[in-house]
Amino acid sequence: MTDQASKPLANRTVIMSGGSRGIGLEIAKRAAADGANITLIAKTDKPHPKLPGTIHTAAAELAEAGGTVLPFVGDVREDEQVAEAVRQTVERFGGIDIVVNNASAIDLSPTEAISMKKYDLMQDINCRGSFLLSKLSIAALRESAAAGRNPHILTLSPPLNLDPKWAGGSLGYTIAKYGMSLTTLGLAEELKDAGIAVNSLWPRTTIATAAVRNLLGGEEMVATSRTPDIYADAAYLVLTSPATETTGNFFLDDEVLAAHGITDLEKYRVVPGDGPLTTDLFL
Repeated sequence: MTDQASKPLANRTVIMSGGSRGIGLEIAKRAAADGANITLIAKTDKPHPKLPGTIHTAAAELAEAGGTVLPFVGDVREDEQVAEAVRQTVERFGGIDIVVNNASAIDLSPTEAISMKKYDLMQDINCRGSFLLSKLSIAALRESAAAGRNPHILTLSPPLNLDPKWAGGSLGYTIAKYGMSLTTLGLAEELKDAGIAVNSLWPRTTIATAAVRNLLGGEEMVATSRTPDIYADAAYLVLTSPATETTGNFFLDDEVLAAHGITDLEKYRVVPGDGPLTTDLFL
């Protein structure tokens, strides 16, 4: 078997927002194991008191996994910084094949309680940041398509579900996440003739991350969650699928795995057994 067949992301170039910890880092590690080039745009330059990992520890993990890494300390809210990250990526690696919109802020407060500062943060990182990184990468992705390198944009956002309970429960956050999903919907249509795949991916259950532990449900929710590995394995399957045949989808992690014959998900449970898992938001 050729290296390209066994490691489809070998020598492919990924640019990801965030990725210093959690789901983004696990997705990046899957690509690194194939020998991918990876740019991380993250602002976690120094250790956080409550959250593990910095862009530097992430870069070291990715290099150890087999990737070539460009750690770019920057803020996805700043146009010039994102443009410079894209420029440096193209300069160093020769192009961009995959964009992963991973960076996201969360605040589930109801409308009356949420501060406009936090509302703006979520819109700027989640929705605008995904739009910006995708927009600035399109030219390089077109070149990737022309070269037959199977370009993808993958955004970590939910299916567009207009059941009022989601908007009614956490309107600020729902607007921000659905904005990411609308970016997928629109870019998939806009770029369908360019051979660039654009998809979203969301987990069926809560995922054991620092955000779940610190912001949502603490250790109790972590215990009824799956590990980030399931998200990363599903993302890898999406990113290695044919771009011309796989676009405009709102994938769920377990459905992606099932489509590839993986139905035993026991290994992804934080706590082994058959107890109930917590279904993620928007499902």
